Amino acid sequence: MATLDFKGKALVQNYHLSVKYHELVPKRDRSLTDKVRLDDNLIIHGDNLKALKALLPTYAGKVKCIYVDVPYNTGNEGWVYNDNVNSPMIQEWLGKAVDRDDLTRHDKWLCMMTPRLKLLREFLTDDGVIFISIDDNEVHRLRCLMDEVFGEDNFVTTPIWQKKYGAKSDSKFLSESHEFIVCYARNIEKVAINHLPRTEEQDARYKNPDSDSRGVWTSGDLLRNEARDYAIYEIVSPGGKKHWPPKGTSWRFTKEKFKELLAEKRIWFGEDGNNVPRLKRFLSDVAKSVPATTWWEHKDVGHSDEAKKEIRELFPEREEIYATPKPVRLIKRILSLGCDENSIVMDAFGGSGTTAHAVLALNKEDGGNRKFILVECEDYADSITAERVRRVIKGVKGASDENLKKGLGGTFSYFELGKAIELDSILDGKNLPSYLELARYVFYTATGEEFDERKVNEKRSFVGESNTHEVYLFYQPDMDYLKKTALTLERAENLGKIKDKRRLVFAPTKYLDQEQLDALRIDFAQLPFEIYKLAQ
Repeated sequence: MATLDFKGKALVQNYHLSVKYHELVPKRDRSLTDKVRLDDNLIIHGDNLKALKALLPTYAGKVKCIYVDVPYNTGNEGWVYNDNVNSPMIQEWLGKAVDRDDLTRHDKWLCMMTPRLKLLREFLTDDGVIFISIDDNEVHRLRCLMDEVFGEDNFVTTPIWQKKYGAKSDSKFLSESHEFIVCYARNIEKVAINHLPRTEEQDARYKNPDSDSRGVWTSGDLLRNEARDYAIYEIVSPGGKKHWPPKGTSWRFTKEKFKELLAEKRIWFGEDGNNVPRLKRFLSDVAKSVPATTWWEHKDVGHSDEAKKEIRELFPEREEIYATPKPVRLIKRILSLGCDENSIVMDAFGGSGTTAHAVLALNKEDGGNRKFILVECEDYADSITAERVRRVIKGVKGASDENLKKGLGGTFSYFELGKAIELDSILDGKNLPSYLELARYVFYTATGEEFDERKVNEKRSFVGESNTHEVYLFYQPDMDYLKKTALTLERAENLGKIKDKRRLVFAPTKYLDQEQLDALRIDFAQLPFEIYKLAQ
Protein backbone atom coordinates (compact mmCIF):
# COMPACT_ATOMS: atom_id res chain seq x y z
CA MET A 1 0.00 0.00 0.00
CA ALA A 2 1.27 3.45 -0.89
CA THR A 3 1.81 5.67 2.14
CA LEU A 4 1.22 9.36 2.71
CA ASP A 5 4.07 11.44 4.12
CA PHE A 6 3.67 14.90 5.61
CA LYS A 7 5.46 17.22 7.98
CA GLY A 8 4.71 16.25 11.58
CA LYS A 9 3.39 12.76 10.79
CA ALA A 10 5.77 10.96 13.13
CA LEU A 11 4.79 13.37 15.93
CA VAL A 12 1.02 12.80 15.70
CA GLN A 13 0.84 9.09 14.84
CA ASN A 14 0.29 8.15 18.49
CA TYR A 15 -0.71 11.51 19.89
CA HIS A 16 -4.26 10.33 20.56
CA LEU A 17 -2.86 7.90 23.12
CA SER A 18 -1.22 10.66 25.15
CA VAL A 19 -4.27 12.95 25.23
CA LYS A 20 -5.35 13.18 28.86
CA TYR A 21 -8.74 12.00 29.98
CA HIS A 22 -10.94 14.97 30.88
CA GLU A 23 -14.03 15.24 33.01
CA LEU A 24 -17.37 15.80 31.31
CA VAL A 25 -19.20 18.41 33.36
CA PRO A 26 -23.02 18.24 33.10
CA LYS A 27 -24.83 21.52 32.44
CA ARG A 28 -28.45 21.16 33.50
CA ASP A 29 -29.44 24.67 32.46
CA ARG A 30 -28.32 24.02 28.88
CA SER A 31 -29.80 20.53 28.63
CA LEU A 32 -33.33 19.59 27.66
CA THR A 33 -34.03 16.56 29.79
CA ASP A 34 -35.27 15.57 33.25
CA LYS A 35 -31.97 13.99 34.18
CA VAL A 36 -28.60 14.90 32.67
CA ARG A 37 -26.83 11.65 31.86
CA LEU A 38 -24.27 10.18 29.48
CA ASP A 39 -26.63 7.63 27.94
CA ASP A 40 -28.90 10.41 26.63
CA ASN A 41 -28.58 12.23 23.33
CA LEU A 42 -25.44 14.29 23.88
CA ILE A 43 -24.02 17.68 22.97
CA ILE A 44 -20.46 18.19 24.20
CA HIS A 45 -18.80 21.61 24.15
CA GLY A 46 -15.02 21.45 23.98
CA ASP A 47 -12.02 20.50 21.87
CA ASN A 48 -13.20 17.51 19.88
CA LEU A 49 -10.02 15.46 20.35
CA LYS A 50 -10.22 15.77 24.14
CA ALA A 51 -13.97 15.27 24.11
CA LEU A 52 -13.67 12.10 22.04
CA LYS A 53 -11.09 10.75 24.48
CA ALA A 54 -13.44 11.55 27.37
CA LEU A 55 -16.34 9.75 25.65
CA LEU A 56 -14.31 6.69 24.71
CA PRO A 57 -14.80 4.76 27.98
CA THR A 58 -18.57 4.92 27.58
CA TYR A 59 -19.03 4.62 23.81
CA ALA A 60 -16.07 2.66 22.41
CA GLY A 61 -17.42 0.09 19.92
CA LYS A 62 -21.01 1.35 20.29
CA VAL A 63 -21.47 3.86 17.44
CA LYS A 64 -23.02 2.49 14.24
CA CYS A 65 -22.65 5.57 12.03
CA ILE A 66 -20.31 8.56 12.17
CA TYR A 67 -20.77 11.63 10.02
CA VAL A 68 -18.27 14.50 10.10
CA ASP A 69 -18.20 17.71 8.09
CA VAL A 70 -14.53 18.52 8.59
CA PRO A 71 -12.73 21.76 7.67
CA TYR A 72 -12.20 21.64 3.91
CA ASN A 73 -8.93 23.55 4.26
CA THR A 74 -9.81 25.98 1.49
CA GLY A 75 -7.53 28.63 2.96
CA ASN A 76 -10.51 30.88 3.64
CA GLU A 77 -11.96 29.17 6.71
CA GLY A 78 -9.48 30.49 9.28
CA TRP A 79 -9.40 27.26 11.29
CA VAL A 80 -6.72 27.12 13.99
CA TYR A 81 -4.36 24.28 14.86
CA ASN A 82 -4.72 23.63 18.60
CA ASP A 83 -3.23 20.21 19.40
CA ASN A 84 -0.54 20.75 22.03
CA VAL A 85 1.92 18.16 20.69
CA ASN A 86 5.26 18.16 22.47
CA SER A 87 7.37 19.33 19.54
CA PRO A 88 9.03 22.73 18.87
CA MET A 89 7.78 22.68 15.28
CA ILE A 90 4.16 22.01 16.20
CA GLN A 91 4.34 24.39 19.16
CA GLU A 92 5.02 27.08 16.55
CA TRP A 93 1.74 26.19 14.86
CA LEU A 94 -0.44 26.60 17.95
CA GLY A 95 -3.16 29.21 17.92
CA LYS A 96 -2.47 30.46 14.41
CA ALA A 97 -5.17 30.57 11.75
CA VAL A 98 -4.47 28.45 8.69
CA ASP A 99 -4.93 30.53 5.53
CA ARG A 100 -4.19 30.03 1.83
CA ASP A 101 -0.73 31.61 2.08
CA ASP A 102 0.34 29.08 4.71
CA LEU A 103 2.80 26.76 2.97
CA THR A 104 2.23 24.09 5.62
CA ARG A 105 -1.59 24.19 5.60
CA HIS A 106 -1.92 20.70 4.16
CA ASP A 107 0.56 19.32 6.72
CA LYS A 108 -1.34 21.02 9.53
CA TRP A 109 -4.65 19.68 8.25
CA LEU A 110 -3.31 16.13 8.15
CA CYS A 111 -1.76 16.52 11.62
CA MET A 112 -5.13 17.71 12.91
CA MET A 113 -7.12 14.92 11.23
CA THR A 114 -4.87 11.96 12.08
CA PRO A 115 -5.48 11.63 15.84
CA ARG A 116 -9.19 12.42 15.45
CA LEU A 117 -9.70 9.73 12.84
CA LYS A 118 -7.84 7.22 14.99
CA LEU A 119 -10.12 7.92 17.93
CA LEU A 120 -13.26 7.95 15.78
CA ARG A 121 -12.40 4.50 14.49
CA GLU A 122 -12.44 3.20 18.09
CA PHE A 123 -16.07 4.27 18.50
CA LEU A 124 -17.42 2.25 15.59
CA THR A 125 -19.19 -1.06 15.98
CA ASP A 126 -17.75 -3.95 13.96
CA ASP A 127 -20.38 -3.26 11.29
CA GLY A 128 -20.13 0.53 11.64
CA VAL A 129 -19.36 3.11 8.93
CA ILE A 130 -17.98 6.62 8.80
CA PHE A 131 -18.97 9.28 6.24
CA ILE A 132 -16.82 12.40 5.76
CA SER A 133 -17.82 15.43 3.71
CA ILE A 134 -14.92 16.98 1.80
CA ASP A 135 -14.16 18.83 -1.43
CA ASP A 136 -11.34 18.93 -3.99
CA ASN A 137 -8.89 20.69 -1.66
CA GLU A 138 -8.17 17.61 0.46
CA VAL A 139 -10.15 14.65 -0.89
CA HIS A 140 -7.07 12.90 -2.30
CA ARG A 141 -5.10 13.33 0.93
CA LEU A 142 -8.10 12.25 2.99
CA ARG A 143 -8.41 9.03 1.00
CA CYS A 144 -4.73 8.24 1.58
CA LEU A 145 -5.04 9.01 5.29
CA MET A 146 -8.19 6.91 5.63
CA ASP A 147 -6.42 4.02 3.91
CA GLU A 148 -3.75 4.16 6.62
CA VAL A 149 -6.10 4.58 9.58
CA PHE A 150 -8.99 2.31 8.52
CA GLY A 151 -7.21 0.10 5.98
CA GLU A 152 -7.65 0.40 2.23
CA ASP A 153 -9.70 -2.81 2.18
CA ASN A 154 -12.31 -1.06 4.31
CA PHE A 155 -13.05 1.61 1.72
CA VAL A 156 -16.76 1.49 0.82
CA THR A 157 -17.44 4.27 -1.69
CA THR A 158 -17.33 8.02 -2.36
CA PRO A 159 -20.76 9.41 -3.24
CA ILE A 160 -20.78 12.72 -5.10
CA TRP A 161 -23.29 15.27 -3.83
CA GLN A 162 -24.43 18.11 -6.07
CA LYS A 163 -24.53 21.01 -3.63
CA LYS A 164 -25.44 23.69 -6.19
CA TYR A 165 -28.00 23.54 -9.01
CA GLY A 166 -26.80 26.57 -10.94
CA ALA A 167 -23.46 27.43 -12.54
CA LYS A 168 -21.28 30.21 -11.11
CA SER A 169 -20.70 32.76 -13.86
CA ASP A 170 -17.57 34.12 -12.18
CA SER A 171 -15.75 30.75 -12.08
CA LYS A 172 -12.20 30.93 -13.43
CA PHE A 173 -12.24 27.49 -15.04
CA LEU A 174 -15.24 25.22 -14.40
CA SER A 175 -18.15 25.96 -12.10
CA GLU A 176 -17.64 23.81 -9.02
CA SER A 177 -20.99 22.39 -7.94
CA HIS A 178 -20.30 19.17 -6.04
CA GLU A 179 -18.67 17.74 -2.93
CA PHE A 180 -17.51 14.25 -1.97
CA ILE A 181 -18.69 12.07 0.91
CA VAL A 182 -15.94 9.55 1.63
CA CYS A 183 -17.19 6.36 3.29
CA TYR A 184 -15.15 3.70 5.11
CA ALA A 185 -16.15 0.70 7.23
CA ARG A 186 -14.67 -0.49 10.50
CA ASN A 187 -14.78 -4.01 9.05
CA ILE A 188 -15.81 -4.35 5.40
CA GLU A 189 -16.65 -8.03 5.92
CA LYS A 190 -19.38 -7.17 8.41
CA VAL A 191 -20.81 -3.90 7.14
CA ALA A 192 -24.10 -3.73 5.23
CA ILE A 193 -25.22 -0.52 3.54
CA ASN A 194 -29.00 -0.20 3.68
CA HIS A 195 -31.04 0.10 0.51
CA LEU A 196 -33.43 3.00 0.07
CA PRO A 197 -37.23 3.02 -0.05
CA ARG A 198 -38.49 3.10 -3.61
CA THR A 199 -40.08 6.24 -5.02
CA GLU A 200 -43.38 6.48 -6.91
CA GLU A 201 -41.40 7.42 -10.00
CA GLN A 202 -39.36 4.20 -9.76
CA ASP A 203 -42.46 2.08 -9.18
CA ALA A 204 -44.19 3.65 -12.21
CA ARG A 205 -41.65 1.94 -14.48
CA TYR A 206 -43.21 -1.42 -13.61
CA LYS A 207 -46.19 -2.44 -15.76
CA ASN A 208 -47.99 -5.68 -16.51
CA PRO A 209 -48.14 -6.20 -20.31
CA ASP A 210 -49.02 -9.89 -20.09
CA SER A 211 -51.20 -9.82 -16.93
CA ASP A 212 -48.83 -11.99 -14.93
CA SER A 213 -50.59 -13.12 -11.75
CA ARG A 214 -47.41 -12.53 -9.74
CA GLY A 215 -47.80 -8.78 -10.06
CA VAL A 216 -46.40 -5.87 -12.06
CA TRP A 217 -42.98 -6.22 -13.61
CA THR A 218 -40.47 -4.72 -15.99
CA SER A 219 -37.98 -6.47 -18.21
CA GLY A 220 -34.21 -6.39 -18.08
CA ASP A 221 -31.48 -7.12 -20.60
CA LEU A 222 -30.38 -10.74 -20.72
CA LEU A 223 -27.01 -9.89 -22.32
CA ARG A 224 -23.60 -9.38 -20.73
CA ASN A 225 -21.11 -7.05 -22.43
CA GLU A 226 -18.34 -9.64 -22.51
CA ALA A 227 -17.98 -13.03 -24.12
CA ARG A 228 -18.00 -16.01 -21.75
CA ASP A 229 -17.93 -19.38 -23.47
CA TYR A 230 -20.23 -21.09 -20.97
CA ALA A 231 -22.94 -18.47 -21.62
CA ILE A 232 -22.90 -18.50 -25.43
CA TYR A 233 -25.68 -20.73 -26.75
CA GLU A 234 -28.77 -20.68 -28.96
CA ILE A 235 -32.17 -19.65 -27.57
CA VAL A 236 -35.29 -20.45 -29.57
CA SER A 237 -38.32 -18.24 -28.95
CA PRO A 238 -41.89 -19.61 -28.65
CA GLY A 239 -42.49 -18.30 -32.18
CA GLY A 240 -39.56 -20.38 -33.47
CA LYS A 241 -37.04 -17.54 -33.98
CA LYS A 242 -33.44 -18.37 -33.06
CA HIS A 243 -31.35 -15.96 -31.00
CA TRP A 244 -27.61 -15.88 -30.36
CA PRO A 245 -25.77 -13.24 -28.32
CA PRO A 246 -24.02 -10.70 -30.63
CA LYS A 247 -20.29 -11.06 -31.15
CA GLY A 248 -18.29 -9.97 -28.10
CA THR A 249 -21.19 -10.60 -25.71
CA SER A 250 -22.84 -13.55 -23.98
CA TRP A 251 -26.00 -14.33 -22.06
CA ARG A 252 -26.07 -13.40 -18.39
CA PHE A 253 -26.85 -16.98 -17.33
CA THR A 254 -25.62 -20.47 -18.03
CA LYS A 255 -27.79 -22.66 -20.24
CA GLU A 256 -28.97 -24.63 -17.18
CA LYS A 257 -29.94 -21.47 -15.28
CA PHE A 258 -31.75 -20.11 -18.34
CA LYS A 259 -33.82 -23.28 -18.52
CA GLU A 260 -34.82 -22.82 -14.87
CA LEU A 261 -35.88 -19.22 -15.50
CA LEU A 262 -37.80 -20.30 -18.59
CA ALA A 263 -39.65 -22.95 -16.59
CA GLU A 264 -40.49 -20.33 -13.95
CA LYS A 265 -41.90 -18.08 -16.72
CA ARG A 266 -39.35 -15.38 -15.91
CA ILE A 267 -38.29 -14.97 -19.57
CA TRP A 268 -40.21 -12.65 -21.89
CA PHE A 269 -39.96 -12.76 -25.70
CA GLY A 270 -42.07 -9.69 -26.39
CA GLU A 271 -45.73 -9.47 -27.22
CA ASP A 272 -45.33 -11.44 -30.46
CA GLY A 273 -43.19 -14.15 -28.81
CA ASN A 274 -40.23 -13.65 -31.17
CA ASN A 275 -38.23 -10.78 -29.67
CA VAL A 276 -34.79 -11.08 -28.08
CA PRO A 277 -35.36 -12.74 -24.69
CA ARG A 278 -35.48 -10.50 -21.62
CA LEU A 279 -35.65 -11.19 -17.89
CA LYS A 280 -38.82 -10.36 -15.96
CA ARG A 281 -38.15 -8.29 -12.82
CA PHE A 282 -41.12 -8.17 -10.47
CA LEU A 283 -41.76 -5.13 -8.30
CA SER A 284 -42.36 -7.42 -5.33
CA ASP A 285 -38.74 -8.61 -5.60
CA VAL A 286 -37.28 -5.10 -5.40
CA ALA A 287 -39.03 -3.54 -2.42
CA LYS A 288 -36.06 -1.19 -1.99
CA SER A 289 -33.61 0.38 -4.41
CA VAL A 290 -29.83 0.10 -4.47
CA PRO A 291 -28.39 3.57 -3.78
CA ALA A 292 -26.21 5.15 -6.44
CA THR A 293 -23.00 7.07 -5.79
CA THR A 294 -24.16 10.18 -7.66
CA TRP A 295 -26.57 12.25 -5.60
CA TRP A 296 -28.05 14.78 -8.00
CA GLU A 297 -31.66 14.53 -6.86
CA HIS A 298 -32.22 17.79 -4.99
CA LYS A 299 -35.71 16.66 -4.05
CA ASP A 300 -34.13 13.76 -2.12
CA VAL A 301 -30.84 15.11 -0.70
CA GLY A 302 -31.18 18.88 -0.79
CA HIS A 303 -28.57 21.50 -1.66
CA SER A 304 -26.62 24.33 -0.04
CA ASP A 305 -29.31 26.96 -0.54
CA GLU A 306 -31.87 24.69 1.09
CA ALA A 307 -29.56 24.25 4.09
CA LYS A 308 -29.29 28.02 4.52
CA LYS A 309 -33.07 28.40 4.27
CA GLU A 310 -33.48 25.75 6.98
CA ILE A 311 -31.20 27.71 9.31
CA ARG A 312 -33.02 30.97 8.60
CA GLU A 313 -36.34 29.28 9.32
CA LEU A 314 -35.02 28.07 12.67
CA PHE A 315 -33.39 31.38 13.60
CA PRO A 316 -35.56 34.09 11.97
CA GLU A 317 -34.33 36.68 14.46
CA ARG A 318 -30.71 36.45 13.27
CA GLU A 319 -29.15 37.79 10.11
CA GLU A 320 -25.95 35.75 10.21
CA ILE A 321 -26.10 32.30 11.75
CA TYR A 322 -23.82 29.68 10.22
CA ALA A 323 -21.94 30.00 6.93
CA THR A 324 -21.78 26.44 5.59
CA PRO A 325 -24.59 24.22 6.92
CA LYS A 326 -25.59 20.93 5.36
CA PRO A 327 -29.23 20.21 4.44
CA VAL A 328 -31.17 17.91 6.73
CA ARG A 329 -32.15 15.68 3.80
CA LEU A 330 -28.51 15.01 2.95
CA ILE A 331 -27.77 13.79 6.47
CA LYS A 332 -31.00 11.77 6.50
CA ARG A 333 -29.82 10.02 3.31
CA ILE A 334 -26.48 9.20 4.98
CA LEU A 335 -28.16 7.92 8.14
CA SER A 336 -30.64 5.87 6.11
CA LEU A 337 -27.72 4.11 4.46
CA GLY A 338 -25.47 3.73 7.50
CA CYS A 339 -27.60 2.91 10.51
CA ASP A 340 -30.81 1.30 11.70
CA GLU A 341 -33.65 2.53 13.91
CA ASN A 342 -31.80 1.95 17.19
CA SER A 343 -28.30 3.08 16.25
CA ILE A 344 -26.02 5.59 17.92
CA VAL A 345 -24.88 8.35 15.54
CA MET A 346 -21.83 10.53 16.18
CA ASP A 347 -20.72 13.87 14.74
CA ALA A 348 -17.40 15.20 16.06
CA PHE A 349 -17.68 18.49 14.14
CA GLY A 350 -21.19 19.36 15.28
CA GLY A 351 -21.44 22.76 13.58
CA SER A 352 -25.02 24.00 13.27
CA GLY A 353 -26.47 20.74 14.62
CA THR A 354 -27.83 19.32 11.36
CA THR A 355 -26.91 15.75 12.35
CA ALA A 356 -28.97 15.95 15.55
CA HIS A 357 -31.85 17.51 13.58
CA ALA A 358 -31.72 14.67 11.04
CA VAL A 359 -31.65 11.99 13.76
CA LEU A 360 -34.71 13.45 15.50
CA ALA A 361 -36.53 13.89 12.17
CA LEU A 362 -35.98 10.24 11.22
CA ASN A 363 -37.12 9.08 14.65
CA LYS A 364 -40.29 11.12 14.24
CA GLU A 365 -40.94 9.66 10.80
CA ASP A 366 -40.41 5.97 11.53
CA GLY A 367 -40.73 5.71 15.32
CA GLY A 368 -37.04 4.88 15.66
CA ASN A 369 -34.88 5.28 18.74
CA ARG A 370 -31.64 6.57 17.22
CA LYS A 371 -29.35 8.56 19.51
CA PHE A 372 -26.92 11.33 18.59
CA ILE A 373 -23.61 12.44 20.05
CA LEU A 374 -22.45 15.87 18.87
CA VAL A 375 -19.15 17.53 19.74
CA GLU A 376 -18.56 21.22 18.99
CA CYS A 377 -15.50 23.20 20.03
CA GLU A 378 -16.61 26.71 19.08
CA ASP A 379 -18.34 29.21 21.35
CA TYR A 380 -21.63 28.76 19.49
CA ALA A 381 -22.04 25.20 20.81
CA ASP A 382 -24.83 26.45 23.09
CA SER A 383 -26.21 29.42 21.13
CA ILE A 384 -26.44 27.65 17.74
CA THR A 385 -25.73 23.91 17.95
CA ALA A 386 -27.74 23.18 21.11
CA GLU A 387 -30.27 25.96 20.52
CA ARG A 388 -31.19 24.47 17.15
CA VAL A 389 -31.81 21.11 18.81
CA ARG A 390 -33.94 22.75 21.50
CA ARG A 391 -36.07 24.44 18.87
CA VAL A 392 -36.62 21.38 16.67
CA ILE A 393 -37.54 19.32 19.75
CA LYS A 394 -40.08 21.89 20.99
CA GLY A 395 -41.40 22.97 17.60
CA VAL A 396 -40.89 25.89 15.21
CA LYS A 397 -44.05 27.94 14.60
CA GLY A 398 -43.13 29.20 11.14
CA ALA A 399 -41.79 25.88 9.83
CA SER A 400 -43.01 24.61 6.47
CA ASP A 401 -42.64 20.99 7.63
CA GLU A 402 -45.60 19.88 9.75
CA ASN A 403 -43.53 17.61 11.99
CA LEU A 404 -41.05 20.40 12.67
CA LYS A 405 -43.87 22.85 13.35
CA LYS A 406 -45.32 20.56 16.03
CA GLY A 407 -41.90 19.58 17.39
CA LEU A 408 -39.83 16.47 16.72
CA GLY A 409 -39.66 15.48 20.39
CA GLY A 410 -36.73 13.98 22.22
CA THR A 411 -34.21 15.03 24.85
CA PHE A 412 -30.51 15.82 25.10
CA SER A 413 -27.91 16.32 27.81
CA TYR A 414 -25.33 19.09 27.50
CA PHE A 415 -21.80 18.68 28.85
CA GLU A 416 -18.79 20.97 29.01
CA LEU A 417 -15.30 19.55 28.76
CA GLY A 418 -13.85 19.86 32.26
CA LYS A 419 -10.38 19.64 33.73
CA ALA A 420 -7.96 16.86 32.90
CA ILE A 421 -7.81 13.94 35.28
CA GLU A 422 -4.15 13.96 36.26
CA LEU A 423 -3.62 10.67 38.03
CA ASP A 424 -0.33 11.88 39.44
CA SER A 425 -2.28 14.57 41.28
CA ILE A 426 -3.51 11.83 43.60
CA LEU A 427 -0.07 12.02 45.19
CA ASP A 428 -0.31 15.70 46.10
CA GLY A 429 -4.08 16.10 46.43
CA LYS A 430 -4.55 18.64 43.63
CA ASN A 431 -7.59 18.48 41.34
CA LEU A 432 -8.76 15.11 42.62
CA PRO A 433 -11.37 13.56 40.29
CA SER A 434 -14.73 12.35 41.54
CA TYR A 435 -15.18 8.66 42.32
CA LEU A 436 -17.30 8.09 39.21
CA GLU A 437 -14.88 9.87 36.88
CA LEU A 438 -11.88 7.92 38.17
CA ALA A 439 -13.89 4.69 38.10
CA ARG A 440 -14.75 5.30 34.43
CA TYR A 441 -11.12 6.01 33.63
CA VAL A 442 -9.51 3.03 35.38
CA PHE A 443 -12.14 0.58 34.16
CA TYR A 444 -11.82 1.47 30.50
CA THR A 445 -8.04 1.89 30.55
CA ALA A 446 -7.45 -1.41 32.31
CA THR A 447 -10.02 -3.52 30.43
CA GLY A 448 -10.65 -1.73 27.14
CA GLU A 449 -14.35 -2.54 27.54
CA GLU A 450 -17.49 -0.42 27.84
CA PHE A 451 -18.04 1.23 31.21
CA ASP A 452 -21.58 1.13 32.60
CA GLU A 453 -21.94 3.64 35.43
CA ARG A 454 -25.21 1.99 36.50
CA LYS A 455 -23.18 -0.99 37.76
CA VAL A 456 -21.04 1.16 40.09
CA ASN A 457 -21.56 0.52 43.83
CA GLU A 458 -19.32 2.93 45.70
CA LYS A 459 -20.19 1.44 49.10
CA ARG A 460 -18.81 -1.91 47.95
CA SER A 461 -15.99 -0.20 45.99
CA PHE A 462 -17.35 -2.11 42.98
CA VAL A 463 -16.76 -0.47 39.57
CA GLY A 464 -17.92 -3.07 37.08
CA GLU A 465 -17.24 -6.40 35.44
CA SER A 466 -15.24 -7.10 32.29
CA ASN A 467 -14.95 -10.33 30.34
CA THR A 468 -12.10 -11.44 32.59
CA HIS A 469 -12.27 -9.41 35.82
CA GLU A 470 -14.45 -7.92 38.49
CA VAL A 471 -13.07 -4.41 39.01
CA TYR A 472 -12.91 -2.63 42.38
CA LEU A 473 -11.70 0.85 43.32
CA PHE A 474 -10.84 2.01 46.85
CA TYR A 475 -10.82 5.76 46.46
CA GLN A 476 -12.29 9.02 47.68
CA PRO A 477 -11.32 12.53 46.52
CA ASP A 478 -9.87 13.19 49.96
CA MET A 479 -6.17 13.19 50.90
CA ASP A 480 -6.73 11.87 54.43
CA TYR A 481 -8.63 8.90 53.04
CA LEU A 482 -5.94 8.20 50.46
CA LYS A 483 -3.15 8.38 53.04
CA LYS A 484 -4.91 5.97 55.40
CA THR A 485 -6.50 3.52 52.95
CA ALA A 486 -4.92 0.25 51.88
CA LEU A 487 -6.13 -3.10 50.58
CA THR A 488 -6.12 -5.13 53.78
CA LEU A 489 -7.07 -8.76 54.33
CA GLU A 490 -10.38 -7.64 55.84
CA ARG A 491 -11.20 -5.45 52.85
CA ALA A 492 -10.17 -8.20 50.42
CA GLU A 493 -12.35 -10.79 52.14
CA ASN A 494 -15.29 -8.36 52.17
CA LEU A 495 -15.24 -8.12 48.37
CA GLY A 496 -17.64 -11.03 48.36
CA LYS A 497 -17.74 -14.61 47.20
CA ILE A 498 -14.90 -15.60 44.86
CA LYS A 499 -16.27 -16.36 41.39
CA ASP A 500 -14.69 -17.72 38.24
CA LYS A 501 -13.27 -14.33 37.32
CA ARG A 502 -10.27 -12.74 38.96
CA ARG A 503 -10.69 -9.44 40.85
CA LEU A 504 -8.80 -6.34 39.74
CA VAL A 505 -8.45 -4.00 42.73
CA PHE A 506 -7.26 -0.39 42.58
CA ALA A 507 -6.16 1.16 45.88
CA PRO A 508 -3.49 3.61 47.16
CA THR A 509 -1.49 0.70 48.64
CA LYS A 510 -1.83 -2.88 49.96
CA TYR A 511 -0.94 -4.85 53.09
CA LEU A 512 -1.12 -8.26 51.44
CA ASP A 513 1.66 -10.37 49.97
CA GLN A 514 1.47 -12.05 46.58
CA GLU A 515 0.53 -15.43 48.07
CA GLN A 516 -2.49 -13.90 49.80
CA LEU A 517 -3.48 -12.03 46.62
CA ASP A 518 -3.30 -15.20 44.55
CA ALA A 519 -5.37 -17.12 47.09
CA LEU A 520 -8.05 -14.44 46.85
CA ARG A 521 -7.74 -14.27 43.02
CA ILE A 522 -6.81 -10.59 43.18
CA ASP A 523 -4.73 -8.58 40.75
CA PHE A 524 -3.65 -5.44 42.60
CA ALA A 525 -3.09 -2.10 40.83
CA GLN A 526 -1.68 0.76 42.87
CA LEU A 527 -2.99 4.22 42.18
CA PRO A 528 -1.87 5.89 40.04
CA PHE A 529 1.08 4.09 38.51
CA GLU A 530 -0.36 0.73 37.45
CA ILE A 531 -3.44 1.80 35.55
CA TYR A 532 -2.05 0.27 32.38
CA LYS A 533 -1.04 -3.04 33.94
CA LEU A 534 -3.59 -5.24 32.13
CA ALA A 535 -3.59 -3.22 28.91
CA GLN A 536 0.11 -3.88 28.45
